Amino acid sequence: MAERLQKVIAEAGIASRRAAEKLITAGRVRVDGKVVTQLGTKVETFSNITVDGEPIERESHHTYLFYKPRGVVSTAHDDKGRKTVVDYFADLPYRLYPVGRLDYDTSGALILTNDGALANYLMHPKNEVDKVYVARIHGILTADELKSLKQGVKLGKFKSRPARVKILKTDQRKDRQIVQLTIHEGHYHQVKRMLKAVGHPVEKLSREQYGFLTLEGLTSGRRRELSKQEVDKLKRL
Repeated sequence: MAERLQKVIAEAGIASRRAAEKLITAGRVRVDGKVVTQLGTKVETFSNITVDGEPIERESHHTYLFYKPRGVVSTAHDDKGRKTVVDYFADLPYRLYPVGRLDYDTSGALILTNDGALANYLMHPKNEVDKVYVARIHGILTADELKSLKQGVKLGKFKSRPARVKILKTDQRKDRQIVQLTIHEGHYHQVKRMLKAVGHPVEKLSREQYGFLTLEGLTSGRRRELSKQEVDKLKRL
């Protein structure tokens, strides 16, 4: 059965699919001894594939839920030398990659996996996987501002999709509010930008839920491997 080369590399745990595409176009991948630079090239499962001269092997798939702390970067590598989420998995014999990102100063639920197909499925906008955030904001949301968030707000060149919004706590004395937003998009700084757009800068932000997965039982910096049943359920979201 023939599969796209970048998919095979991603499923082998060498890199994410996007990073695999860069490896291919850079001429670092060979198939049966020949350099392949064309994206979309299909290879048979029995093909001899090497990256930088090293043969690849298909890894068994592993998927984890991680409670990302603040002050940690949601990438595999950071050119500024900051701690990354992958550092928390350095003891494992296989490489994992984060599904999407959480901002440096945002904590909460993050999925890491070496299953490239699962990662691409979860990140594709059409699949509309719910993500639940809790934000502490400056000021008190008005009825009109709540309505704007629920209908979608203009963020530069695009308008956000409607969010589900719930007020969790209001502190009139400190002029602060804690709100819950449920969205299924993943644009850059989206929650912060949505709240800022209606006049309420975010002071603190965490992602409390990803799909049906919550942080229950986890503390900051801890992880747990998902069961086969949980992974199968993610694939059906």
